Amino acid sequence: MDSPSSSIGDSLTARMIPRHSSLDSFGAMKVYHLVNLASIRVSKAELRRRVMLPKYLRLSIRDCILRKEDYSTSVAPPSGSYRTPEVPLFVFVNPKSGGRQGPLIKERLQNLISEEQVFDLTEVKPHEFIRYGLGCLEALASQGDECAKEIREKMRIVVAGGDGTVGWVLGCLGELNVQNRQPVPPVAIMPLGTGNDLSRSFGWGGSFPFAWKSAIKRTLHRASIAPISRLDSWTILITMPSGEIVDPPYSLKSTQECYIDQSLEIEGELPPSMNGYEGVFYNYFSIGMDAQVAYGFHHLRNEKPYLANGPIANKIIYSGYGCSQGWFLTHCINDPGLRGLKNIMTLHIKKLDSSEWEKVPVPKSVRAVVALNLNSYGSGRNPWGNLKQEYLEKRGFVEAQADDGLLEIFGLKQGWHASFVMVELISAKHIAQAAAIRLEIRGSEWTDAFMQMDGEPWKQPMNKDYSTFVDIKRVPHQSLVVKGD
Repeated sequence: MDSPSSSIGDSLTARMIPRHSSLDSFGAMKVYHLVNLASIRVSKAELRRRVMLPKYLRLSIRDCILRKEDYSTSVAPPSGSYRTPEVPLFVFVNPKSGGRQGPLIKERLQNLISEEQVFDLTEVKPHEFIRYGLGCLEALASQGDECAKEIREKMRIVVAGGDGTVGWVLGCLGELNVQNRQPVPPVAIMPLGTGNDLSRSFGWGGSFPFAWKSAIKRTLHRASIAPISRLDSWTILITMPSGEIVDPPYSLKSTQECYIDQSLEIEGELPPSMNGYEGVFYNYFSIGMDAQVAYGFHHLRNEKPYLANGPIANKIIYSGYGCSQGWFLTHCINDPGLRGLKNIMTLHIKKLDSSEWEKVPVPKSVRAVVALNLNSYGSGRNPWGNLKQEYLEKRGFVEAQADDGLLEIFGLKQGWHASFVMVELISAKHIAQAAAIRLEIRGSEWTDAFMQMDGEPWKQPMNKDYSTFVDIKRVPHQSLVVKGD
């Protein structure tokens, strides 16, 4: 049974924090920090009262998604009035995250709030939920169902998974802006991945507690009352010679929109025919040795999942790949021309509030280039560093924020340099801050380049005769993320 003090705390929190959280609300933040949520005991009945949908809506949404059919307007809303939950929640679970503990976590979530509000991402994709699930709510609301209308306006999403999973859901939700289907639900995070840098940046922690059964209940409660902040997101367009990327990550899709800005200096040869891929990232994009290590790790995890059965095991295996891929043994590579990205890559940027492209030199010793949006990379490190004001002014930089419209571009020289950066003894090699980026990658003797975004790596085929182009620009609409701290 909950203690009287816990019930009073819940009651005060519910009364003091508005039901419709305003973005960046100082008042909501102040009240939120007055209550130590980790110590609050939330009853299952109270949690359900706050977040669970009426049964007729749960079943309608489930049926529309299972049938993959838009809601039939011939079905009238039920008569009578229904209680609307204060903050309706829907949860997406990646069963492959969290050391393969996803199925157990899904079962616990379904037991807490309802089976119909918890979705296994291997069974229901985010875009299916948006088309059929939200479509069901919107159709009912348009027919005068006030309960459905209010739920659609107040709902929040919880994502149980790693950074890649969170980015996948955020990207699909971002399509609501394109379709003019506002409001876009904010997203809370249940960190089950290896790095969890998005989770760290927004106060949800670097890993999920071992006492996960009780932690799930607290996380759902926090997700329902915490304030909302903004996050920049970035589109990436890869224009390459005819061919395809084998086994691209789910965040990277084939597109017919291939465009090369020929007003820029082009050092290689333009391909006679082109193929394109497009995606969205929230934390970082990188090219080079760090992505090659990540690519090897991901393939091992997919082929032998029993080896990667938790965050600690994942990091040990990851470190082993770093030692075996030449990351630490730069001078053992036969061809000196293959040691640095400068030999194959040209970098152009646009600064904030500028329409002019500027060519930026890539240091010859750099073997990985990272464009970072958050202040967390590689499981909570800050490779950009907390720079002094004098240095910022000297370099023409500004203090890095997740919603400032800028990416921080830095380089890693080799494994030893990266190791010192990761333990924060030194900062990375600062290259630039940019509001837009264009990379030209020339084939030469390289047959593949390794890239990754938000922890999802791929092998990018390269052509000996023609260049590949990577264009990065900010998405006009910012994403909304629930603050966990």
